[in-house]
Parts: sequence; C-alpha cells; structure tokens
Amino acid sequence: MDTKCCTQDGTVDLRGRPVQASRTGKWKACAFLVGYEAFERMAFYGVASNLVNYLTTQLHEETVASGMILLTMAVSFKFMKPTCTNGVCNKASPLQIAFFYSALYIVAIGAGGTKPNISTFGADQFDDYNPHEKKLKVSFFNWWMFSSFLGALFATLCLVYIQENLGWGLGYGIPAVGLLLSLFIFYLGTPIYRHKARKTKSPARELFQVLIAAFNNRKLQLPNSPSELQEFDLQYYIQTGKRQVHHTPVLRCLDKAAIKDGSNNADTSNPSSSSSCTVTQVEGVKLVFGMMLIWLVTLIPSTIWAQINTLFVKQGTTLDRNLGPNFQIPAASLGSFVTFSMLLSVPMYDRFFVPFMRKKTGNPRGITLLQRLGIGFAIQVIAIAIAYAVEVRRMHVIRMHHVAGPKEIVPMSIFWLLPQYVLLGIADVFNAIGLLEFFYDQSPEDMQSLGTTFFTSGIGVGNFLNSFLVTMVDKITGTGGGKSWIGNNLNDSHLDYYYGFLLVISALNLGVFLWASSRYIYKKETLQALNEDCIRIDGKTMDTSPLGLQV
Repeated sequence: MDTKCCTQDGTVDLRGRPVQASRTGKWKACAFLVGYEAFERMAFYGVASNLVNYLTTQLHEETVASGMILLTMAVSFKFMKPTCTNGVCNKASPLQIAFFYSALYIVAIGAGGTKPNISTFGADQFDDYNPHEKKLKVSFFNWWMFSSFLGALFATLCLVYIQENLGWGLGYGIPAVGLLLSLFIFYLGTPIYRHKARKTKSPARELFQVLIAAFNNRKLQLPNSPSELQEFDLQYYIQTGKRQVHHTPVLRCLDKAAIKDGSNNADTSNPSSSSSCTVTQVEGVKLVFGMMLIWLVTLIPSTIWAQINTLFVKQGTTLDRNLGPNFQIPAASLGSFVTFSMLLSVPMYDRFFVPFMRKKTGNPRGITLLQRLGIGFAIQVIAIAIAYAVEVRRMHVIRMHHVAGPKEIVPMSIFWLLPQYVLLGIADVFNAIGLLEFFYDQSPEDMQSLGTTFFTSGIGVGNFLNSFLVTMVDKITGTGGGKSWIGNNLNDSHLDYYYGFLLVISALNLGVFLWASSRYIYKKETLQALNEDCIRIDGKTMDTSPLGLQV
C-alpha cells in the first residue's frame, strides 16, 4: 500500500493542500469531534434538562411561559438572580428576567452556528470513493449520536442533582467549563482533519437560477426523453470533481429549466456554452423540495420529543420521587432513562440489527432511511399513548386521595413514567439519527450543511410548535371559567386530555409521513474519483468505473 496516496474525493487540509488518506480523516479525526460533541451536549442538556424547573421555581415564570458563560452569570451573581429565603425565592425583576433570557438566546445562536456544521464536518472525514471508508461512514451517525447521548446522560444524572441540591451557579458553571473543554478538544484534531473544497461558488445561487429558468421556460414543451435535456458529459464531472445526479420523474415543471436553448452545437463539456441549466442542477432543486416535504412531517415528532424536558418534568414533580428514606430523585433526572435506552439501543442497532437486515435486503444500511424514520415515528406514537394512559391513572389516584394543592404529592411512584421515557429513547435511535443521516445524504452537493440545518431547525421549530400548542390549549380550555388542560396546578388540570390530543395528531402525522415517503425518490449519483492516480487501496486495485449509488 502506498502510504503517500492522497484522498480520492479531493479533500484538502486547512491550507488547501491535498491530504494523505492514511494520515488524516476516518475515525482518528472523528475521535476529536466525538469528544467535542460529548462535552458540548453535556453543556446543552445541563441547561435544558432542568430549565423548566429553574424558570418556575427560581424566576417564578408560569408553566406555559417556560418552554454558557452569561447563563452561569445569570444564576451565580446575586444582583442577577432573585433573592431567596429558606429555599423560597421572590419573583425575578424584569432586568433579571431579561438578562437570563438574553443568555439563553446567545446560547441558542451559538448552537445554531455549530450544530448544522459539526456533524457534516465529521461525515466529511470519510472518502465516498474509498469502499472501506464508505462502509465505515454508514456507522458514523450512529456513534456520533452515541457520544451526544453520553453527554446527555451525565447532565441528566449528575448536573440536575447538583443544580437542585448544591446550587444553580455550580450546576450551570460545570457546563460552561465543559463547553470550554470541548473547544480545546476540537482544536487538538486540526492537523488531521479533512476539508472539502467547495466545487460551486454559490450553491444557493444555482438553486434560484433553476427556479428562474423554469419560470421563463414555463410555456415551452418538454422533450419526450430526459436524455434530450441539457447535461454535461461525464468527462466534465471527472475534471471538475463534481457529482452527476440522474434525472427523476418528479416535479417535471422544473425540468423546463434544462430545456436546451436551441443551440444544437453547444459544447456539453463547457458550462459557458449554454444558458440552460443542467439536469444535475435541476435535480438539486428537486432534492431540496423533497427534503422540505419530509421536514414538514417531522415537526410533530419534534413536538412530542419536547415533552421530555417540559410537561414530563412537571408531571414528575407531582409524583412520589422518594428512593429510600433520605434520597429524592430529581424529576428531570428521569430523562436519563431516555439516554440509557439510547445508549443500549445504538450498539444493538449498529452491530446486530443492521447486519441482520443487510443480509435480508442487500441494503448497506439494512433498511432505507425513510423506513428507519417510519419505525421511529411509530414507536413514538406508542410512547405518547402510554403517556396518556399513565396520566389517566394519575388523575384517578388524585380523585381517590382528594389531592388538590399544587404542592401536594400524588401517592404514585414516579417510575410509572419510566415506559414512556424508555420508548422515546428507543424511538430516537431510529428517527433522530435517521433524520440526521437522511438530510446529510440527500442534500445537493456542497449543501450538506443545509441538510443538517433541516435537522436542527426541525427540532427548534418543533419546540416552538410545542410552546404554541401549550399556549393556545391553555387559553382556549381556560376561558369562561373552565378548567385548563395545562394549568399551573397540574393536580387540578386535564393533562390527560392534552396527551390524548397529542396522540391523535401524532397518529395522523404518521399517516401523512407514510404517504410522503411512498412518493419520495432517493438521490442517484454517478461518482468518479478526482485523483485517478490513487487507484490502489490496501494493495488491491480499485475499480475506477463510475459507481451508480441509490439508497
């Protein structure tokens, strides 16, 4: 094996120089990124897991309204937090609330800048043209999320306890230190990272060009065969290192952007010889529209996921949390069982389920990406059905024991909530990891960060949708002197009705997803190695013929 052989996908180092395949990338580079992710997620969940309790018990925000350095200051400095006497805190001043929410939004902005890019950067450490590395890449997103779950586990088990028993300043200060440590780990791996050189100056501009061209050509007749549409020959894609995307029979109106401009002598190896868009460019736009459709049907599942850190936590505070005579389980720590089930399920999925299904289906992933999502969404529907049944049981116990006050504890163990947490963790192995991989895999070339933005924005919009639903349900059901489904006193509310509502919309959304996925056509590309002199891997000759890839 030639150890000086460069990567075949054209990746470069930080200075733009070709990188050696044997010394860069793969899991040796991803180890630093995985370490970064673990500490960064620990910091994030250290804030998010118990945020609803801090807002309601320390700042005295209402339940409906409560959906790192500055954040640590907000809970540490006396003038930035409300005064407390014997564990009972006064309502925060407008300045204190403004500072706290400003810190939260700054954290959100920082996470918004890193999350769409860091997982994409990790996946880019594997060479698609190298069969061995491509096989390793199939497992990347599973183990990437595994590291994320490890960070979440520490947060929900340890940090939540520290926040409630040793102080919020220390409980938020540890995540701040963890975030600084994650940056240090990330920079350590700089010498062995691979960077993908952008092959298109402005990918977004090409998308708009297709839309404009399709509109301008809207009155023209499409040719009978897609082969008559404008497309460069294979040699062009070999020379430029770009990937050719094959035509699909959906959104045919966009194909009009690739109608040839009438110059039959146009050079198919020279992009400047024709004003028409190419089939590859048109297919890029189709991919974005397809991802948008799938993104829309993931918003309800993201809303269900938001219950873990909101209503599930408040629900847990009303139950018996004693574990022995001297220890009380923090309600937010029950979220650790979501993480436990994830940590157990990821290795089982990657090491047993995928190889077993691979033999049955011949698919390198075992099952298709959308099948993986569908299984996750179905498990999530079962989880919310169980949550509804448990809440019905809780309301029955409340009536039996005449529990009414907001601080009264319902004589029912908090472990009744355990099944819904565990099932949501198992569901996340299918839908969260599957979504991240789907949006990365199906993105147009040079736009993988856009794909992972779909993933992270779906989670964010799902949380906003959850806040919207909670607010609207609270206002509608609480009008006219009626009993609110989600009042500040959950012992005198109808949370079971709200969970029933979530169950109905989740089941309907699953049906819509099945419809959308049945009409989705996966991306098909032709790959050709950039570096044709690098044709030996582990002493064996590599097939340099174009590889048609279809998931």
